[in-house]
Amino acid sequence: MNTEESTNISHRNPDISLHNAIKVAGIGLLLSFFGSIFAGLFVPIGDAATSTYNSLLGVLGFLIAILGDMVRAWALYIYFKPVNKSIALLSALMMLLHDAIFGAALLNLIFGSLLISGADYLTVFGIDQLNALRLLFLEGFNYGFEIGLFFFSFHLGLLGYLAHKSGRIPKLVSILLIAASLGYLIDSVGNLFVPNYPEIIGLILIAPNFIGEVAFILWLVFRGRKQLSNG
Repeated sequence: MNTEESTNISHRNPDISLHNAIKVAGIGLLLSFFGSIFAGLFVPIGDAATSTYNSLLGVLGFLIAILGDMVRAWALYIYFKPVNKSIALLSALMMLLHDAIFGAALLNLIFGSLLISGADYLTVFGIDQLNALRLLFLEGFNYGFEIGLFFFSFHLGLLGYLAHKSGRIPKLVSILLIAASLGYLIDSVGNLFVPNYPEIIGLILIAPNFIGEVAFILWLVFRGRKQLSNG
């Protein structure tokens, strides 16, 4: 390989990497989004007292979402590394920390399902004991979920900052990401540390949280790669 060819490749590779990162990040975001929706059909978050949790399909949906999170954390690090390598890495680590905590919390759902499996070893427990243990595991899952969201909120906030600094992503999208970050942070802290945290606050925050993530997904899928090509 001569010097000219090597130079050409070195100039092309960054663009190719950014194009691939946009594509992979979009796929990861879609996996996370639809995996969470699928899981929510079987595992209503925050409703431990009334939900049956008798299907591992919810766990499968969450595993798909976690896989999507890990994929997009890597891809978004590649995409935002030229903007600020340290902050892009910190953002990715916040996402991976969220995934690790959330993945561990899923064990509570599995344990809760085992308690209603009818296995012989469960006969040493009475009905009331089984129900109490099941609710305990479900509460454990809910707390793990909220702890994960605490770190996820910082991931989104750092993404919003990187999006703003990149000069490629519309300012509205970066603002919506930061708004979603604040929404998740308020909701997770409220659920974890505020006694009798008003449910209405969580319902109000659903809108900015949802809009911020969806806006970023739509930009990545429909505008991100096109803008790189035009740039």
